Amino acid sequence: MPLSLSLESVAEMYRRMVRIREFENAAERLHKEGSIPGSLHTSQGQEGEIVGACMALRADDYMVGNHRSHGHPIGKGAGLDRLMAELMAKAGGVCQGKGGSMHLADFSVGSLGETSIVGSGIPVAAGAALGAKLQRNGRVCLCFFGDGASNEGTFHEGLNMAAVWKLPAIFLCENNGYAATTPATTVTAVTDIADRAHAYGIPGIVVDGQDVLAVFDVVSTAVERARAGAGPTLVEAKTYRYLDHAANMGRELKYRSQEEIATWHQRDPIALFRARLSDEFHVNVAQLDAIDAQVRQEIAAAIAFGLESPYPPVADAFTHVYAANVEAR
Repeated sequence: MPLSLSLESVAEMYRRMVRIREFENAAERLHKEGSIPGSLHTSQGQEGEIVGACMALRADDYMVGNHRSHGHPIGKGAGLDRLMAELMAKAGGVCQGKGGSMHLADFSVGSLGETSIVGSGIPVAAGAALGAKLQRNGRVCLCFFGDGASNEGTFHEGLNMAAVWKLPAIFLCENNGYAATTPATTVTAVTDIADRAHAYGIPGIVVDGQDVLAVFDVVSTAVERARAGAGPTLVEAKTYRYLDHAANMGRELKYRSQEEIATWHQRDPIALFRARLSDEFHVNVAQLDAIDAQVRQEIAAAIAFGLESPYPPVADAFTHVYAANVEAR
């Protein structure tokens, strides 16, 4: 069992992976029904790298995500009810309905914010890590970003600064092979984005993103290094998203073959981990089925909470801004 993980911990890993899958499956349905407005970027297929990385953190550690934002806070242990309400733009949401799907923040689990601007979370993570270093509070910051973000200027700026100042950060590239509909192979000169770490004098590690335990091992080592004051690590998780870039794009784009998608489905991170829990860790299949059932109940309760929560009043549009409140006219 990696790094002396307890049976309770691996069961929690499985629970969080299933929560992400079921939450986003439900969000897809609600989006089609009109209960969730705007764009919806889901991460079905990427649950292994999300949960493996988040489970390597302490509860008080920081995390920064991206536009594919629901899985990250769930992977860090966030509750589902207020998260679902946020997707529905309801006042009961984690950001009182003002963030929506792409701009979530849940400070209760250290989620500092997720944004639709590609690559913008990297300097935010460097800033959080700098703050942790200056305060000497022992915290680290885990930053999720995609392969497309690795070609943004913020990638160089953030990693270079973190390396120079030896900041306690883990930069995790979720390489799912596509930036929206653009294959990474057509716009990225290197095969492995992790190789770019050499330019900053920091470790760069490639890991199978479909293997939750492998990701946990790699990120745990990076976290240990960061806490010890040795600086950041760049981790590249090779993974895949099953659905389109966003729920409202339409399947007619056909930028991926059905054969490619089917091949990745054969390496589904939840199915792989479920088999290992049964075969290697001797977890009873009935126990796993019970977790599945419990998660479905949590999802149903979260949907009910979101639907019953009111929309924020119009006047709230003028609260939580940088300037003093202005009156609606």
